[in-house]
Amino acid sequence: MKRTAAVALVALVVSGCGTAGTARPAAQARAAKCTWFPANGFYHADVRKLPRHPRSAAFVRSIGSTGRLKADFGSGTWEGRPFGIPITKVAPGTPKVKVSFTYRSESDEGPYAIPKNAKVEGGRGAAGDRHVLAVDPAACVLYELFAAYPKAGGTWRAGSGAIFNLRSNRLRPAGWTSADAAGLSIAAPLVKYDETKRGSIDHVLRLTVPRVRNTYVWPARHRVGGATSASLPPLGTWLRLKSSVNLAKFPRSVRPILRALQVHGAIIADIGSAWYLSGTQDKRWNNDALRALGGVRGSDFEAVDAVRLRVSKNSGQVR
Repeated sequence: MKRTAAVALVALVVSGCGTAGTARPAAQARAAKCTWFPANGFYHADVRKLPRHPRSAAFVRSIGSTGRLKADFGSGTWEGRPFGIPITKVAPGTPKVKVSFTYRSESDEGPYAIPKNAKVEGGRGAAGDRHVLAVDPAACVLYELFAAYPKAGGTWRAGSGAIFNLRSNRLRPAGWTSADAAGLSIAAPLVKYDETKRGSIDHVLRLTVPRVRNTYVWPARHRVGGATSASLPPLGTWLRLKSSVNLAKFPRSVRPILRALQVHGAIIADIGSAWYLSGTQDKRWNNDALRALGGVRGSDFEAVDAVRLRVSKNSGQVR
C-alpha cells in the first residue's frame, strides 16, 4: 500500500523542551530523525484501497449508524477540567523514575522519563483515565501511563504503562495492554493542532466506541470485556470515512481531520462514547469548528480488512 511520510517529532515537540535549543548538532540530527513511529508502519498506512470488512455494516450498526462524530478534545475546559489528552515534552537528560503498577504483568517495568510536573489528562485532581503521555524526542522514546498518580519523591503509581521506541515497528507482546485498552500507543494517533494547522495529518486516528467483542485484531494486542457477539467490533478494528463524504462543506480547519479519516482511517482503541475522536489538549483549538465534525454520521464510515496490510503478526510494519 502507498504510505505517506511521517512528520518529524522535532517540528512537533522539540521546540517545547527547555534544553533543545542548546543541544549539540549531532543530538539535533538524531532528534530530527525521530517521528511518530516509522513511515512503513501501520500508523501511517494508506487504507483507501483496502476492501470493506465482511462485517462492516454490522459493526457500524453496533456503534450507531445515526450517531455523529465528536471531537473528544478542544480548547478551554469541559465540566471544569482541561479538554483533550496532553502530551508532555521531555527535555534530554530528564531523570528516569520508578512507576508502580496495578497491572504489573502487562506493563513495561521502566524506569520512565516522566517528570513530577507532567500533565495529567483532566488535570491533577481528575478522576477517569488520567493518562500521562511523555515523549523524549532526543532519545526517540515515548512513555505512556494509564490511571497515573504522582507520589512523593517524583515517582508515580499507575494502572498500566508502556514504553515505545518510536523508531521501531515492534508491537507489544500478544495479550498485553498498554496505557490504552488495545495495547497501542495513545499519543501517536491523537489529532494534534499543529498537524491540522499545517493542513495534513499523515497517520491513523484514535476512536472509542461503547461496546466491543472480547477479542482483538491486528494491530491491537489486548482485549477487554466479555461480549461475544460477532456483530460487535473487536479492539483494533479499522474504520474508514467513505470517499463519498464531501469535505468541502466542512470548515477548512477541520478538513485535514476528515481527510485523514478517508486516507488513514481510525482504529478502535478503547471503550468510551460512540464515534469519539481523540485529540490533544490545546488552547488553540477552535471549538466551533470542531463541533462541525458532527456533520459526519456513523453511516458515513465503513470497516476495512486491515489484516491485508500485515507483514508479521508481531510487527506494525505494513506492505
